[in-house]
Amino acid sequence: MAKTELEVSAIANGTVIDHIPADVTFKVVQILDLYNHPDAITIGTNLKSKTLGKKGIIKIADRYISDEEIGRLSVVAPNVTLNIIKDYQIVEKKYVQYPKMIVGVVKCSNPKCVTNHQPIATKMEVFDMEKKSLRCVYCERVMQHDEIELL
Repeated sequence: MAKTELEVSAIANGTVIDHIPADVTFKVVQILDLYNHPDAITIGTNLKSKTLGKKGIIKIADRYISDEEIGRLSVVAPNVTLNIIKDYQIVEKKYVQYPKMIVGVVKCSNPKCVTNHQPIATKMEVFDMEKKSLRCVYCERVMQHDEIELL
């Protein structure tokens, strides 16, 4: 393959999600419910990356990611890049970062937590940024990254 060739073809309009850790590429597909997207989707995984070793990329034709979806993405794939494409050009770049507070995205693992019994949005604060652990604002339960369950 020549250096100028792309491994994955360009899209005219839509969103490109780049720098996805390879092991969560299909989790991103699930979070964004791309199974039901009517237009073209290109998914690449285990692609070479200087920073990640191996990465995933998802190109979604004619769809733009909402702020709520960005919040959900930040939990499983912080540090991804969203490229907004119009007429084959990148018109905007968004960088997804792990937020300090996550509202209405993560289920509290404490069965006695009020959020599991009342119609109250969950609120999780980042307890340890390095380990990506969260603490429930209501019951103070700390959840490690591998325990986190999305709503």
